[in-house]
Amino acid sequence: MKQPQEVLLAEPRGFCAGVDRAIEIVERALAKFGAPIYVRHEIVHNTYVVNDLKAKGAIFIEELADVPPGATLIFSAHGVSKAVQNEAKARGFHIFDATCPLVSKVHVEVAKLAQEGYEFIMIGHKGHPEVEGTLGQLDGGIHLVEDVADVARVQPAQSDKLAVVTQTTLSVDDAAEIMAAVRARFPQVREPKQQDICYATQNRQDAVKLMSGQVDLVIVVGSPTSSNSNRLRELAERLGTTAYMVDSADELRPAWFAGIARVGLTAGASAPEVLVAEVIERVKTLGAVSVRTLSGIEESIKFPLPKGLRMDGVAPSGGEEG
Repeated sequence: MKQPQEVLLAEPRGFCAGVDRAIEIVERALAKFGAPIYVRHEIVHNTYVVNDLKAKGAIFIEELADVPPGATLIFSAHGVSKAVQNEAKARGFHIFDATCPLVSKVHVEVAKLAQEGYEFIMIGHKGHPEVEGTLGQLDGGIHLVEDVADVARVQPAQSDKLAVVTQTTLSVDDAAEIMAAVRARFPQVREPKQQDICYATQNRQDAVKLMSGQVDLVIVVGSPTSSNSNRLRELAERLGTTAYMVDSADELRPAWFAGIARVGLTAGASAPEVLVAEVIERVKTLGAVSVRTLSGIEESIKFPLPKGLRMDGVAPSGGEEG
């Protein structure tokens, strides 16, 4: 039976600047203020990262009532609603905001245009914390659509001043299809100057498009709750390549690799490289003899940390401060 011979690594893959920054915020808060540090929602959607931070003294909560008065609280990379921000302030927590700056940019745009009288259509996945945070920037006038069918049903109060925003971790192709439906129904709609889908989501999807045609199987390293990781798996399948998503190397099944010559490997923006290395080692035990990294965009974006977490020039594991 044919066994895997080669592993092709997508480039770029894994951590993005927003995830790097969010994890570093928690680690620096722990180093500076000591455990416990409270984090509202998983800081990023990755089981390994969350468990690692729990072991260092982070406590993940959903309800602010579970945080003791005067504690240090960090908002996750996905962002939070105005209601959560206001409640946290009212409870007197020491707050650091790890919201990805690209998500914050969407929040700022919503606030600015709302003041000009705009209503919004948001393209995103219902229930995702990023979507809840963006919807929660306003008391109303923002309508969520998940697919083309939703666009036909949405009923804004007026269409003269209507703007579109999107979740940052969507499938680029899906978002474009839904955007086309919005444009067709509301020709006057205002679109973002630059699309809201983040550079890292776009780059990782482009890398999968490049890789998929060269391999017999795609493995995506990512947790089930990770939107951008799920989109990578779906994209590979849409391109005609069998694809699986795994939280760790333990989830790999030898049967997947039967008759497979080349395995493509990528990781969602919240999945650390240590998990990719473990998957590579496991695929090697199944027969792979070589690993090759495909050429791709080199990412150099780094986001600055919030004031109050600078450690007198001393940076913990996350590298130099921005």
